[in-house]
Amino acid sequence: MHSDNGNTLSKNGISTTQISSSELKEFADLLEKISGIHLSDSKHYLIGIRLRKILDEFGFKSTKELTNQLGNPTKGHLKELVLDAMTTNETFWFRDGHPYDYFERQLLPQLLGSKIGKARIWSAACSSGQEPYSLAMLISEAYDKNSALTSKPIEIVASDISKQVIDQCKKGSYDKSEVERGLSDQRLNRYFDQISDSEWVVKEELKKFINFKIVNLVDSLTGLGKFDVVFCRNVLIYFSPELKREILKKIHTQLVKGGILILGASEGLSSTEDLFEMVQFESGIVYRAIC
Repeated sequence: MHSDNGNTLSKNGISTTQISSSELKEFADLLEKISGIHLSDSKHYLIGIRLRKILDEFGFKSTKELTNQLGNPTKGHLKELVLDAMTTNETFWFRDGHPYDYFERQLLPQLLGSKIGKARIWSAACSSGQEPYSLAMLISEAYDKNSALTSKPIEIVASDISKQVIDQCKKGSYDKSEVERGLSDQRLNRYFDQISDSEWVVKEELKKFINFKIVNLVDSLTGLGKFDVVFCRNVLIYFSPELKREILKKIHTQLVKGGILILGASEGLSSTEDLFEMVQFESGIVYRAIC
């Protein structure tokens, strides 16, 4: 919570950073402009909590001073640090279950059976990498069942706005608490090397399926090329309704005709129904590009 006297408190009442309401709004507006992340007034207390380390590290006397520096094109590293601080990277293996079931039972056989050339999948806003690595496991297991399918190449492009997160994804290193969230012992032993009592690293045979990239969904996406399937889950909830529509339009442009979009359980088409048709399956809904 915050007040006009500039005293910002975390939820537990501990004072964090002195930020006025006007500074909070100015920073939040800039954050939305450069990343698309929309923080409502009720979430402004997060700014003081998450930025305190950066303010102290760079010696900024106010959030306004930080905001002014973010507008400087030479301050790319500062921008990366701010985006890392303000984004939430919380996920787990095979999250929600149903989209992976649909991918394994419906989409993957189609891609391996009828696709001409390389099939391409995009894991947008991939966070710490559990989503693309989970998809890669399913592809690897399909190849294990039928070695002839290895002649059908599949590429996963996994992207996030955070350089720090993408660097972590490329390393593929996870601690004990992370590998215990949604990952079976069988898959842990099959796809990871245990480095220590508290660290597991994804094997190279799984990494080969994935091309990690830094991508801001607010920017142009045309350089990514066309995709057969796009997973864009649990990220649109952070954007304004107008920006959601713009991003969905851009994703539609990157899908091949008939390509499949998979959103999070609480996300919808945001007035882009003319671009997608709903496809219902036993446990959920996906969307097919129609034009």
